[in-house]
Amino acid sequence: MRIAVSAIVAAGVGIAVIPSGAMAAAGVPTFPDNLVVFPNRDFVTVEGYQDHIGETAIIEVTRPGVGIVGSAAGVVAEGDVAFEVNHPGGYCWGAGTGVNVTPDILPGDVVSIRFGAEPVAQTVVGDAMVTADAVQQGTTVTVTGHIGATVDQANIEQRIVEPALTTTAVARRDVRALPGPLVPAPRGGYQSGLSITGDTFTATYEFADPAVAQIAANAGLGERLLSWEQTDPDGNRQGLTIAEFGEPGGPGMGGCPNGPLQSGPPGPTGVTAVKVAGGVRLNWTPAVAIPGTPAITGYRVTAVAHTVTGGEQVEIGRRITGQAARGTTITGLSATEDYDIEVVSMSSVGLTFPPVVVQAQTDVTPPTVAASLADGSYPTARQVTLSANEPGSEIYYTTDGTDPVLADVLSASAILYTGPITIAATTTLKFAAFDLAGNVSLVGERNYTITNTPTPDAPTFGTPVVGAGQVTLNWTLNDPSVTGYGVQVFDAAGTPVGNLRETTATSMTITGLTGDANYSFTVQARNVNGYGEASPRLGPVTIQGAVVANAGADRAAVARNTTVTLSGAGSTTPATYAWTQLATGTTNPIAANDPDRVTLSGASTLSPSFTMPFYRYPMTNKGLTFRLTVTSPAGSKSDDVLVTPAVDRVTIGTAKWKANDFRITGTGSFVGATVLVHVGSLASPAIASGTVVAAAPPGIGDIDIRLRNGAAPATRPTVIFIESNRGGVAGPFTVS
Repeated sequence: MRIAVSAIVAAGVGIAVIPSGAMAAAGVPTFPDNLVVFPNRDFVTVEGYQDHIGETAIIEVTRPGVGIVGSAAGVVAEGDVAFEVNHPGGYCWGAGTGVNVTPDILPGDVVSIRFGAEPVAQTVVGDAMVTADAVQQGTTVTVTGHIGATVDQANIEQRIVEPALTTTAVARRDVRALPGPLVPAPRGGYQSGLSITGDTFTATYEFADPAVAQIAANAGLGERLLSWEQTDPDGNRQGLTIAEFGEPGGPGMGGCPNGPLQSGPPGPTGVTAVKVAGGVRLNWTPAVAIPGTPAITGYRVTAVAHTVTGGEQVEIGRRITGQAARGTTITGLSATEDYDIEVVSMSSVGLTFPPVVVQAQTDVTPPTVAASLADGSYPTARQVTLSANEPGSEIYYTTDGTDPVLADVLSASAILYTGPITIAATTTLKFAAFDLAGNVSLVGERNYTITNTPTPDAPTFGTPVVGAGQVTLNWTLNDPSVTGYGVQVFDAAGTPVGNLRETTATSMTITGLTGDANYSFTVQARNVNGYGEASPRLGPVTIQGAVVANAGADRAAVARNTTVTLSGAGSTTPATYAWTQLATGTTNPIAANDPDRVTLSGASTLSPSFTMPFYRYPMTNKGLTFRLTVTSPAGSKSDDVLVTPAVDRVTIGTAKWKANDFRITGTGSFVGATVLVHVGSLASPAIASGTVVAAAPPGIGDIDIRLRNGAAPATRPTVIFIESNRGGVAGPFTVS
């Protein structure tokens, strides 16, 4: 069912602010979605997420105890790979987010994906890696490496990748070793196993031919270690880290930002420069180093004269130590010269480039000062924050009722404002500010009465229960002083509806509301001292009308060739019902010739059914949308439900042709699935079919289709595609 009854938070592209040491939690991706991390190359592949095609996703790398050290925004594209970060054809780190540094991804970092404010999935980078080149002794090749205590020892696999192996008895581009004793490889040519002692693993390969062993041992940068967080029931490896021995880190393509040890620090913000007697006074907001980059150690400020004499310009400046510095004054400037003021941050890797440039201004306008707390009576102590509209202004205040400034001169009782002021008793607060140019503001005044009669905190709402023309609210508050509660109703425009509704219970049913309209609600608690502050608003909540349509909850990963029964339970009865399938991504009825169209049985009942069909191109794996329309004498209402098919995964490992012989091998994630082979495109007629059969560990299923003699193509096909009747598609793949 698609009707939301709780508040919806709209979030745009941007960087979530995560305090140092804190991270928003998310689960491991669920197949067919995945986040695959290549820490050596600082590269991330986003797989799946096909229910978000066209949407912008935010990828963030968060380091425990540090915060976000890298991020990028990317648009989800159709296909197995939604998009990639720091890989040719993909997005640079910093794209769309402003965190312009390529992170040095380390074990323990958390790579997450979000489409709004909160991450929807994450991969924790595995602490497991190859640490040395492969070693050959005769027909034996060994690879050693590190495995940390946080890595599940059952969820690792060592591989040596070398395309030259495809022409040997191995017959594939890599060899693989899983934890356990030596076992024969599924396609022959070698045996392999992997042992673990403490935090060290050793992968052992025993080849039948020493020449093949030499090819594997000399694979260059081919040694890698795969580790993953979970294996689902279909054998899919979720939350995958692929550590590639010897691969360099940093930018993966031209134009991407440097790594943390090659990037100059960001400059300070909010820089202002004001002419003062004898020079220029500068003020700024301190720069903050991008997490994972060297600390900012200070600033350099330079006044560059406009006049050029003999090809030279005079520079006068200051170096300021400390990241927290907020300003400085440059003296010794000529009163008849104009200057550009350049400000840069400093760190161990260099200076901000380009610098922040400002021109000094003549300021004759006095500042203004605001107080965060309005005049009034308060039951308990409060804090007041003072702020000036001009950066760098100094604010002074008094709490004894006297003026802090007399004839533009500070009074003896004036106190320099350095932070929030606690008002614990009845107080007259007065305040004024001097800006950088010496202009003084008017004196402001606030009068506060503190009664020391505390009222309760705001209660917390639970999930509302919506009915026809009514809603039942519930809330909690752990405060024994509470004697009752008050609920205020607001319409869609935010206007109060009626007076405060009072109760002594922690729930209330509000009736007489308009059906199909949106409302919001606040609740506040009272004790002997009166009502406390109201809660944040709950809503918008959509009230049921005279007619209710409920198409049920969305369903995901529905197996193909199974019966799906829809349910309109919760809809108005008696009534007439009509279920219609909509074209994917639209509100229009699906066309009769649409390849995703299914036949609904019992479309005029509350519980129709259909068969999720086997996949066949040009069908898609997108969700099927069904609309339930309920009609009664009181009117008509509709609701939609989305049913998304489960999709297996198929790959092409080899495709080899010679006269009278054409062979295709690969893998499949669903044993028993039927696979069709197409030449040139999926739209072309299938030239062969096969079945996914059970594979030897660690695989799930193997594909091996061979055409001989007259069944084989007469000439070598250029490229092929394969499709599974369970939805998986692979290709184009070049035939050798």
